[in-house]
Amino acid sequence: MRQLQSEEPTCMQRLNEMVSMISKTVQFVRKTALSFVAITVLASVFFTSLPVAAAEINATSAQIEFFESKVRPILVDHCYTCHSQKSEKLKGGLLLDTRESTLKGGDTGPAVVPGDLDKSLLIQAVRYLKEDVQMPPKKQGKLSDSQIADLEAWVKMGAPDPRTGTNLASNKQDTSKKHWAFQPLRGPVVPKPANSQWVANPIDAFILAKLDQNRLKPSPKADQRTLLRRISLDLTGLPPTPAEMDRFLTDSSSDAYSHVIDRLLASPQYGERWARHWLDIARYADTKGYVFEEERRYPYAYTYRDYVVRSFNNDLPIDRFFIEQLAADLLPLGDDKRPLAALGFLTLGRRFLNNQPDIIDDRIDVTTRGLMGITAVCARCHDHKYDPISIKDYYSLYGVFSSSHEPSEKPLLGTASLPLEYPEYVKANAAAEKAFDDHVRTKELESLSQHRERTGDYLLAAVDSTRLADKGKTEELAKERKLGPMLVRRWVDALPKLSVADHPIFGPWQALSALSETDFASKAQATLDQALGKKEVNPVVAASLRVGTNTLGALKDFATRYNDLFKTLNKAWVETYKEARPTKDKFDEAPREVVRQFLYADTSPFAISAGEIQQLFPTPDIQKKRALRRKVEEIDATHPGSPPRAMAMADNKNPDNPHVFVRGSPHNLGPEVPRQMLEVIVGPDRKPFTKGSGRLEMAESIVHPQNPLTARVFVNRIWLAHFGSTFVRTPSDFGLRSDPPSHPELLDYLAARFIEEGWSLKKLHKLILLSNTYQQSSDDNAAYSQIDPNNNLFWHMGRRRLEFEALRDSLIAVTGKLDLKSGGQPVELINKTDVDRRTIYGFIDRQNLPGLLRTFDFASPDTTSPQRFQTTVPQQALFMINSPFVVAKARDLLARPDVAGVERPKEKVKALYRVAFQREPENDEISLALKYINTQGKIPPKEQSLFAWQYGYGTFDTNLNRVTSFTHLPHFTGESWQGGSKVPDKTLGYVLLNKDGGHAGNDLSHVTIRRWIAPRDCLVNIRSSLKHDSEAGDGVTGLVLLRGEKIIKREVVKHDKREMKMEQVLVKSGETLDFVVLCGADNNSDAFTWNPVISTQVDPKDLSATTEWNNREDFSGPKESHKPLNAWEKYAQTLLMSNELVFID
Repeated sequence: MRQLQSEEPTCMQRLNEMVSMISKTVQFVRKTALSFVAITVLASVFFTSLPVAAAEINATSAQIEFFESKVRPILVDHCYTCHSQKSEKLKGGLLLDTRESTLKGGDTGPAVVPGDLDKSLLIQAVRYLKEDVQMPPKKQGKLSDSQIADLEAWVKMGAPDPRTGTNLASNKQDTSKKHWAFQPLRGPVVPKPANSQWVANPIDAFILAKLDQNRLKPSPKADQRTLLRRISLDLTGLPPTPAEMDRFLTDSSSDAYSHVIDRLLASPQYGERWARHWLDIARYADTKGYVFEEERRYPYAYTYRDYVVRSFNNDLPIDRFFIEQLAADLLPLGDDKRPLAALGFLTLGRRFLNNQPDIIDDRIDVTTRGLMGITAVCARCHDHKYDPISIKDYYSLYGVFSSSHEPSEKPLLGTASLPLEYPEYVKANAAAEKAFDDHVRTKELESLSQHRERTGDYLLAAVDSTRLADKGKTEELAKERKLGPMLVRRWVDALPKLSVADHPIFGPWQALSALSETDFASKAQATLDQALGKKEVNPVVAASLRVGTNTLGALKDFATRYNDLFKTLNKAWVETYKEARPTKDKFDEAPREVVRQFLYADTSPFAISAGEIQQLFPTPDIQKKRALRRKVEEIDATHPGSPPRAMAMADNKNPDNPHVFVRGSPHNLGPEVPRQMLEVIVGPDRKPFTKGSGRLEMAESIVHPQNPLTARVFVNRIWLAHFGSTFVRTPSDFGLRSDPPSHPELLDYLAARFIEEGWSLKKLHKLILLSNTYQQSSDDNAAYSQIDPNNNLFWHMGRRRLEFEALRDSLIAVTGKLDLKSGGQPVELINKTDVDRRTIYGFIDRQNLPGLLRTFDFASPDTTSPQRFQTTVPQQALFMINSPFVVAKARDLLARPDVAGVERPKEKVKALYRVAFQREPENDEISLALKYINTQGKIPPKEQSLFAWQYGYGTFDTNLNRVTSFTHLPHFTGESWQGGSKVPDKTLGYVLLNKDGGHAGNDLSHVTIRRWIAPRDCLVNIRSSLKHDSEAGDGVTGLVLLRGEKIIKREVVKHDKREMKMEQVLVKSGETLDFVVLCGADNNSDAFTWNPVISTQVDPKDLSATTEWNNREDFSGPKESHKPLNAWEKYAQTLLMSNELVFID
């Protein structure tokens, strides 16, 4: 650290200057209503100019989370053996188990230089750039590319590292006994600070006492308008209406503020706002993630979302809320079954390709981190390195979840209010189920018949399998011969009972299979004649084996005769059964019936379950089965008449105690452990769970008043949502690595009071909102910012930007068009201009999360998210400037009757301010507005480059080398043009175009065509590169055609990238340039990246004419949404982009 300070002596000085500059900028923004776009650009400039100095600048929670989830596991698993305090032999003098030792390095210098990959020896070593410096050693294997990338990203961000010089693992048991979060929860004495006049409730007393200790004072109270806007956005995610603002400002009663709080808490929109906070923790999504060919949707995920909304609106006690999410199926619910939907908390996580250990690990994580703020999943492979959680503890919880299952028939949540479309749903569902059942039943019969008719092949495979030195090769042998591995194993097991000399069917097989390979050809026929002469041999068998059409040169030839025997007999039985069912259940002739019985009896090797039969289906039949099942689930998920059901769980009939998985491998079982609660929660005298799986007992332990974590964690989360920062900066990790709370007594007071008041969230809200701490102004104080730059002491209210959901909802709300319909199936709303539902009801696709959500820091639904870390990036500003949605809302704002009906410009400006900001504009704001309107009204609309592009498909004639048809792609998802709502589309297949490239169509009649239409005569240059994105497939062909008939560039690309540049191409007004992609012989894996940029010289006759058409930047949806804005529409959009709307304060 000293070395870093000497090399960068002004680092902290520069940081403080930046903080001061930003503070002054915020004041300027406040006074001038500078737009969100402008502050985005300013913040980008400020923060990219900061120097990297990880040892001096505190890491953010997001960076610490990255280190803990990505970097620490690599160091522990691959480095600590040779480079930690516990290493038997320290190598190279290098320790990597503390931050200080990592920065210091070993014999060859610093292992990590924050921000500098080239100087960080650790990075050089893991890249294997030098033969003599490789970590881990080559014999252990190089790290994966993703692991190396994580280490590189860590170093680039300044190598944030919370590890101290103390090895917590060595004394965690002793430390845990003293750790603040594991101490019993006791309500502390409320302090009595000197300035008691400021104290409105106990919260203020604790805050003020801390401020007094640091010689700080609280900020003045915010003005009434700011307060109403703050609590409205906090509690409902919506701004107040002008009428609500007027009523509040004119209400002089002493309890006006309290009454508003009560009104907002009683609003249905309150539950929608606060449900979204919880859904981040519950890692809510409407899809499963990548599941290969399964239906990706959860058909009834929305019922969990609606349950959370309803629970918050009804102020369901949080202890009951938690219990229902873990064990609603084990509670006496009575007639109201809706709480069963709460189990979506467990069942709606990622499906990890249906890997059960990973699914259960996710459920343990969301339960322990989400409810108790403890990282139990860190003990999956070994005892927790820091917290007092053993690997046995982890598998105790694993057993709870492995002793539960998801019922295939999801329980109905009541029939009192079935949708009007329910009869149509029943018909559609029945038809889809019948199609599925018919296909499966038909293919089961076909498949099993085909395998029965290969009895000889199974006999031979069983014999050959017993001769294998490596019995594990049986499956490989079966697959080579296109047999069912499971059936081969059953035949191996049955062979000893069948291979006896007097067996009526397989006696001859026993005789011939005993011959050696060298003697077989010469002795087979005589041996067969002798075997068939025995009286025990079934005459039908004897007749068939005796007259085989092939010569017996090897045992496989005799197997063919058995195939012929069983094929003839089985076909005869199938025909007999078809003609005579259901009256015919056996052959009339006893010998034939004996052979049939072997094929169909319960003791036959072919007597397998339906599920096992389906494993034998050929690939096309499996794919069709999956497609038919997806159709059923799609109807369940999307049909408006589909009744709501719960994504529920149920206990297994016979719960099992789990075994520890040694090093986390389910194939390496360790000792058995009982299903029970974590020792750190209930103490060493804990008792194993005895009621079913133990989920209900586990849930009751989590919400027990003596559990030191649950209430603390929840109260900490609520404070975070209200203030933007909170007492414990790691909301989902209260373990030994967490920093102590900034206000431990206040945290304990709130947690204890929360429990005493019946776990009521609304009472907790009101306590916080009525405090003077919450009602403080958000104005900065330069002197205080020097002392407490992060506002850890809460001497003022922090400025907070609206999250994406509240921002989008507010943009709609001020237009007066917000659809307040609650609940129901999710809707597609990203990039939709005409869908005005609240954002919480939008469809969340876990695998394909829209880029817009990621841009605005939406919580990843892949895992439980404790908080959202707000970024400031240019893409946010671009959305506000270019998004058709924002443009549409600007037009809707002007179309409001109370705005559209105002003709005088000055009064129209006032009307816009009242609905957008709930205030009157100041005189200088009116003057600026009128000047802007006047100026913009004189500027002719600029030619828009996006109008030059079209997105379609067509036919390419390989004989004429030209495009013979072009059709616009019919469906826009918000991110891509394609054939329909799903890919592949039933008609157009895989053809797709997006801003980056797309996917080639299935054939030459469906080639992708990105068409550019010249707006005027000009010479153009074309810059582009075509990349075949997949490592599979046979590549794609890219063509650039002028007028669809002249190929001016052609490239074939396979797992590679090719430059496609053209210069001085002459085009006439209205002529086209087509960027065409063709699939190869194989139409799989044909995704491509192709971003053409077309440019021309400035036209001296029209300086406003477009000179560059960038496919990626110009990519858009339907063109009608891009009609040029007039002056008033531009002004309305400017208001919607302002910080006054985008920020809470």
